[in-house]
Amino acid sequence: MPPEPPAPASTTPLQDYLDRPAPGATPGFLVVPRSLAQSMPLRWQQVFVGLLADLHDAYGDLPWPEYNVVPSRWELLTDLDEDQLAQAGFHADLGPDGELEFRDRAENLVPDPGSHRVLAAVTDPLPGVDAGRVPPRPAPPL
Repeated sequence: MPPEPPAPASTTPLQDYLDRPAPGATPGFLVVPRSLAQSMPLRWQQVFVGLLADLHDAYGDLPWPEYNVVPSRWELLTDLDEDQLAQAGFHADLGPDGELEFRDRAENLVPDPGSHRVLAAVTDPLPGVDAGRVPPRPAPPL
């Protein structure tokens, strides 16, 4: 009996990979921190540059905007400071009963702020591009 043919390879491998949780991936964007990309081994950088050049050659005629990438994390509304609340589109004030109330931009009351998570700007935990090479984690022992 002949062996089973291999399963066909996906025709959307990048989408398949990015549809699962991956650092730097959102439904609309993939962010690669420059400090980490520049810290990759030389061969990886060469391949990466080739792929980026192909991408820019293929889509360079589109009207690319400038992107403002803000390091952010999902945080509880009640854990945010005033600036983070404002950036996320919320504010907190004392209610008529003296308790803190949280409202969105449209002044809608957030019913359970202690369990309401929002994407909030945070200090970037990754080294900046000026930090030099960022060594990768060591390989596990054999």
